[in-house]
Order: sequence, then structure tokens, then C-alpha cells
Amino acid sequence: MSSQPSEEAVYDALESIDDPVLGDDVVSLGLVNEVEITDETVTVSLALNTPFAETEAELGNAIRDAIEDLGAEPDLRARVGEDIGFDAEVLPRVKNVIAVSSGKGGVGKTTVAANLAAGLEKRGAMVGLLDADIHGPNVPRILPVESEPGVTPDDDLVPPRSDGVRIISTGFLLENDDDPAMLRGPMVNKFMMKFFEGVEWGRLDYLVVDLPPGTGDATLNLLQAMPVTGTVIVTTPQDMALDDTRKGIEMYNEHDTPVIGVVENMSSFVCPSCGDEHRLLGDSQGVEQTLSDYDIPLVGSLPMHPDFGETDGSGPVVKHDGSEVQGRVDDTVTAIADRIGEINRRRVAAHRGTTESDGEDDESTPIKSEYDVFD
Repeated sequence: MSSQPSEEAVYDALESIDDPVLGDDVVSLGLVNEVEITDETVTVSLALNTPFAETEAELGNAIRDAIEDLGAEPDLRARVGEDIGFDAEVLPRVKNVIAVSSGKGGVGKTTVAANLAAGLEKRGAMVGLLDADIHGPNVPRILPVESEPGVTPDDDLVPPRSDGVRIISTGFLLENDDDPAMLRGPMVNKFMMKFFEGVEWGRLDYLVVDLPPGTGDATLNLLQAMPVTGTVIVTTPQDMALDDTRKGIEMYNEHDTPVIGVVENMSSFVCPSCGDEHRLLGDSQGVEQTLSDYDIPLVGSLPMHPDFGETDGSGPVVKHDGSEVQGRVDDTVTAIADRIGEINRRRVAAHRGTTESDGEDDESTPIKSEYDVFD
């Protein structure tokens, strides 16, 4: 039978729940905004900003169970406010901007970006994908769109959708798919600012940005103009690719942009006849050394496989039920979402520590249970 616990009892219960990554309880970390007790319902507002991340779903389930053990009905909400610096003038309705980058071209960055966006959308998140690879806009080949972009009365672009993912690409602005985007620096800047400020994305949990390779204008514009949560860096095991990956890491460090992790693409080849796995482009030592030198996690290791090259409208691998590599892509999406959650919670803990919330009544969203999120 439900009952009304005291506020002290609720906080005592919350202090018994540790963040599995940060190693302290959710109250001490500043992850609890406020607690409200009404009749037999306990509403807990949490400073979580990473929808459909497994670790945060598990935290929500633990908190829900603790409140039920007190004999009350739990109502969990998630919001972050200005005191933590999450509210931004640019893209104020986007919770997380995730850059997908690479030190050099040809390593599969766009494939990873498209699968990440589709994988997050598959879990139930509201996702946008910005194809900011100005000179090589290939996202629409992997995620075919259902229509052309629309235009609002204010001349903002309205992204078309690909099975739920909202997409804007430089390719939409070219007359033919094979036309080259011959743009100098000022025009690149103009295109990028249009994408940042002139697109009606709506409310998004994640905006995935597929950047051009290297450390040029488009990447610097992103870091200077948008509130980037972090970047996923894609590389192959080859020494040349890893050398350029290190340069990219150094650039992001200089701009205080967290590196979410590294995806090792084309890590191996699985023989379709015998099932043996071969590392054709190099062993794992170079990747492991890079991760160790910069204390960055490996968030995915994807093999060579024909499904990654499909451009016939069947969509990304993460949508291919039965694909031999779908599980690896799913694991990569899960690892990236969890790392985003870790980065966001560390940010909250760094700003708040054990300070109390001001109780401001910001817009919040219900936290779903693990089964609601991942079914």
C-alpha cells in the first residue's frame, strides 16, 4: 500500500544510490535537482541530459525502486538548467550536439555518423543529422530522405526525414548529385552558419554533425559557433590515419571539447567462407597506444563488411535486421550514448558538487524505465 514518506527519508534513499561510473552517490554529485512529495507520489527531478543511455536508464530504475521501497509512487523527471551551462543561445532546443570527425578522409566517418544517428533514433530518441562535410556530402546516400527540405516563412530550412531522422545536407543545395561543391573558405563559413542558425530542427535529443575530415574551417566554425557536447573520432588501424587522429585529438583538447571516444573502423575482415577474422590494415597496437596516450576509450570496433557499403536505399547497418555486423554497430551506439551521459554528469558534478538546487521550475521530461527505452 502506498504511503507518504518524509523528504528526509527520500534523500536518505537517494544517497544510497551510486553513479556506477563517477563513483559517488547521486545527491553528492548534484544530480538531484529537487524532490517534491504530493500525497503518495514522490517526484524527483534529476540533472540528466542523455536520453536513452543505458547507464542513465539503470540509474533511473534504481531510483524508482528505492522510492517504491518507501511505499510511494515514483515520478522521475530530467532537466538541466542555466546554472550548469546547458542552455545555449544557438540551438536552444537541442540537448546534445555530437560531432563525428576524422583526421583524414576515407576512414568511414559518414558511415559511423549515419549509423549513430539511426541507432539513437531506433532507441526512441529525437535525432537530427547535419551533413556538414561540405565537399563530400554523402549522408543522403546512406540515409535516403523522404522529401526535399521545406522552408519556413522566415526562410529557415525544414529538414526532411529518413525513417524518423531529420537530415540537412549540402547535397540538397546542389543541382545534381555528381556536382562538385567548389567552395572557398568564406563560402564554407556561409554554408556552415546557415546550417547552424538557419535550420528549424525542432526539439532534439541529439544532433549528430558529420564533419569534413581534418582540422579546417568547418570544424573550427563548429567549435566556435555551437555548444558541442563532444566528438567521436573515426580512424582505421593504419599508422597514417592514426597520426592524423592524434592531430585531431590535440585540436579538440585545445578547444576544451571532450573526445567521447574513438571508433576503429575497418578493424578487420571476416572471411565469409571460413569465418576467420583477419586484420588487413594493421594490428591493434597503434590504436591501443593512441587511446592510452590520451586516456580516451575505444567506443567501437567495426569490421569490413558489404552491408556497410549499401547505398541502394536500404538504410544503415543498424537498421538491417539479421546483418552479421548489426550487433557490433548496436554496441557502438550504446557505448557512445553512455559516454555522452558520463560527460554530461561529470559536467553537472563539476558545477554543483554537493550544492542544492534553486528549485527553479524548468520544463522537464519523464524518465522512462529501461524496458520502455530499449524495447
